[in-house]
Amino acid sequence: MTGKLQQKKPYPLGAHIESGAIRFSFVSKTGSCGILLFDRATGKALDKIPFLPEDRVGNIYCKTVDNIDAEKLTYQFYEGDKPVPDEYARVFPGKAAYGKERLDSVLKAGFLTTDFDWTGDRFPRIPYDRAMVYCMHVRGFTRHSSSDVKHKGTFAGIIEKLPYLKEIGVTTLELQPAYEFTELPAKDELLRQLPYGATLEDVDTCCMKKLNYWGYKRGYYYAPKASYASSDDPTVEFKTLVKALHENNMELVMQFYFPNEVKRSELAEILRFWVLEYHVDGFHLLGENMPSELLADDDALADTKLWYYHFRTEALYKSGEEAKYPHVAEYNDAWCYEMRRYLKGDEGMLDRALYHLRHIPEKSGCIHYLTNYSGFTLADLVSYDYKHNEANGEDNRDGNDYNCSWNCGEEGPTRRQKIRQLRTRQIKNAMCLLLLSQSTPMIFMGDEFGNTQKGNNNPYCQDNVVTWLDWNRLKKNAEILEFWKQLVSFRREHAILHPKRELRLMDDLACGYPDLSYHGQNAWRPQTESYFRHVGVLLCGTYAQTDEKDDGLLYLAMNMHWESHELALPRPPKGTCWALAFSTETEKNERKTEAECGGGELIRIIPPRSIAVYVNIPVPEQMMVRNGERAKSVAVGNKSK
Repeated sequence: MTGKLQQKKPYPLGAHIESGAIRFSFVSKTGSCGILLFDRATGKALDKIPFLPEDRVGNIYCKTVDNIDAEKLTYQFYEGDKPVPDEYARVFPGKAAYGKERLDSVLKAGFLTTDFDWTGDRFPRIPYDRAMVYCMHVRGFTRHSSSDVKHKGTFAGIIEKLPYLKEIGVTTLELQPAYEFTELPAKDELLRQLPYGATLEDVDTCCMKKLNYWGYKRGYYYAPKASYASSDDPTVEFKTLVKALHENNMELVMQFYFPNEVKRSELAEILRFWVLEYHVDGFHLLGENMPSELLADDDALADTKLWYYHFRTEALYKSGEEAKYPHVAEYNDAWCYEMRRYLKGDEGMLDRALYHLRHIPEKSGCIHYLTNYSGFTLADLVSYDYKHNEANGEDNRDGNDYNCSWNCGEEGPTRRQKIRQLRTRQIKNAMCLLLLSQSTPMIFMGDEFGNTQKGNNNPYCQDNVVTWLDWNRLKKNAEILEFWKQLVSFRREHAILHPKRELRLMDDLACGYPDLSYHGQNAWRPQTESYFRHVGVLLCGTYAQTDEKDDGLLYLAMNMHWESHELALPRPPKGTCWALAFSTETEKNERKTEAECGGGELIRIIPPRSIAVYVNIPVPEQMMVRNGERAKSVAVGNKSK
């Protein structure tokens, strides 16, 4: 069956259709290697084509073969007597059911032979100050029977949920690994994980043979995961998802985990492929020793979002150079753990909380979050002091031992009404910290309606109701969901809550108020000693860089202490007064616009573990004091003497 051999061409690696022929390129240090061809329909072996010494360029063996039909073939490489799947394959036809045991060595690759209609597609390129990120596991998002979608646990299932995602304010989807990987490890992989002295016979009975639900392992980085597709063509289904997102002015960011054995020189090629072939909008890089600045400086990725622990922007931009499209963003746990500690009322965290509320790196974005795929969900963060990972089969030894969590008085589910109310308030407080911080918020799937993993903070091997979203909680926790949607709307309405650059705590415009200021029991005099947990934060909307109308003033009154405290709101501009927009202390989510005072300073008693947000509005006519008498301050609550 071997056809005419053509000129050697080692790059790109893998197998590619070129001018009616197929060019194969494979890396081998042994030299005893070649190509295996199979009938795509039956799986029957058709031909074995060895690489010859003259096919070698360094450690790369390359051969171009014509007179073969790519649509009817699958292939593997071989090295010695061992079949080797193509790490650079674009598709693996004949998908296996999710969770079905299969060895990497049996994976047979195919070819991208279907053209996709990208007509009208465009990259939204949403700036970081306008983005709201939603991290999800493709399968877990819609796999539960309550998801009410036809194509459960698939890319198509996400498409069915796009109206919901838009409703809750999502602009950017972040997918846990959605490239091809084998979710059940092969025996040789398991053997490497066994205790010292264990043998291959122990593999079949050991508890290590578990599903890799998350997918953080070396994968096949050029192919979408076939078992995440409802159809037989994962490439088309994934592209359809991307195009549907773009049509809704939404983005797709993919997580890519690269262990150390993956050559760093190959990463740019992988990322470029997904941008060019699948129109992906960005990547969250996971793994150590990433060439982050090198990737960020790649000309083909200049409009592509790149997230990593940290970027040295001084290495990316010359002194004084403005980023045309700031595409890099830091993504680390610093915000997460310090804000969790402030939320639970730890001492010494107020100053750090204020820093994180305002922090935006220069010429870069910052993705902040309270929860993620690892660790507690938001509902579990306020319901458990300790991890409960027994279901993972590792005697509760896996996962972080300390999560900066607080159970509000009782571990796990409770019937005590006071504890349940406190947990709801703490969830609302957490949502306020997330959406009132000025960098880019990210929420993990289901946290907006109180999803729980029953205290499991490391469900890496759980493909069941522990990790599948229970959509019945939409109705059960409607109060939480509605509060989230109100907060999203409030953030959008006030550009000063999402500025393009970090605020400077200065009155650069000489408008009478600094862009950002802090307040305590007395206006303009913050109390930030280590033992304080309460503070007032004043934001001046005049500094918001927007063509829209002036935001006016916003005042965030935050008290994470277990006792009530007084906070002073400064005197608002003439002709305006303070009005309570919302508060987490109330059981209902009513957004209030009633004026709280006249034109003077307002002293407000902030209840324990609560956040209240005030806006300044024009003084209503009924509050105007007739005959020219000046309006007097009205205190809300009883000011302690």
